[in-house]
Amino acid sequence: MGKLVALTLLGASLALIGERFLALRERMNASREVESVEPQNCHLIEGLENGSEDIDILPSGLAFISSGLKYPGLPDFAPDESGKIFLMDLNEQNPRAQALKISDGFDEELFNPHGISIFIDKDYTVYLYVVNHPHMKSTVEIFKFEEQERSLTYLKTIKHELLTSVNDIVVLGPEQFYATRDHYFTTFFLILFEMILDLQWSSVLFYSPRGVKVVAEGFSSANGITVSPDQKYVYVSDVAAKKIHIMEKHDNWDLTQLKVIPLSTFSDNLTVDPATGDIWAGCHPNAIKLFFYNPEDPPGSEVLRIQNIFSENPRVSTVYANNGSVLQGTSVASTYRGKILIGTVFHKTLHCEL
Repeated sequence: MGKLVALTLLGASLALIGERFLALRERMNASREVESVEPQNCHLIEGLENGSEDIDILPSGLAFISSGLKYPGLPDFAPDESGKIFLMDLNEQNPRAQALKISDGFDEELFNPHGISIFIDKDYTVYLYVVNHPHMKSTVEIFKFEEQERSLTYLKTIKHELLTSVNDIVVLGPEQFYATRDHYFTTFFLILFEMILDLQWSSVLFYSPRGVKVVAEGFSSANGITVSPDQKYVYVSDVAAKKIHIMEKHDNWDLTQLKVIPLSTFSDNLTVDPATGDIWAGCHPNAIKLFFYNPEDPPGSEVLRIQNIFSENPRVSTVYANNGSVLQGTSVASTYRGKILIGTVFHKTLHCEL
């Protein structure tokens, strides 16, 4: 009788796992292909072949780019190279990428940059906050940008027991930022378990020198995060659920959900056009192709523009789409004066005119 019960439980467990796995394949758009959509005058940026996972642009047109991310389960075409921060001047007719030098005191060999966020202080000093994964842990590095020298001065590393599996950040004050935890667990197999069962244990944190707290939770995988131009609202990409959450920010930094914008693709990082308030999302059309990389059938790329965000029917339009022949694994799209810079997790970087 004991063996029969054990076999019954085993069979039921395997059936449940199988059902969840099939559901996961469906959620990951396993059969989706994309039709090409391309803006005018697009060209790849020389020197950015190992990813441009996140991009943040100063009002002056200087773009910071994180490159060289090593992330469990994703391709890595330069395993022996450490990550870098690149700078581009989008005012130039043919902008080029330049790797920024980092001052002494920072271990560049362990640099594994992920999400980034710019903060401009009252005296116009520019600080760059970078999510870093040394030894696959999570820290937030703070740098001061030296514009004349085209370099970064290392200032500080932030660590906290709640800052695990950090994906992206948005900085709203000196050492005050929101951060997304894309998974509850930190080991690859438990993350896979979390994804298959869709536990929705992912969250958004708020950090300040006074402490860290969870301000929103219940996400399948909170990924990109950004803020509205007036800083009243925070936008969170739940990549696994194919949704963008519009959150109201309160005086105590807590977040309340106002609405959810459903998508048919996997939105990664989000940026906001400061002039229009539109959201731009770098997206993965087919997540199976992203995690099970095949160079003969590579993951595609997609960029969405979301307009009229607070209306009953926000307008979602595809600005760029490619089947992977040009750009693979798009993670971010950022605009500046009629130009768009499209970055990827591990592949190339595209510059287009809108």
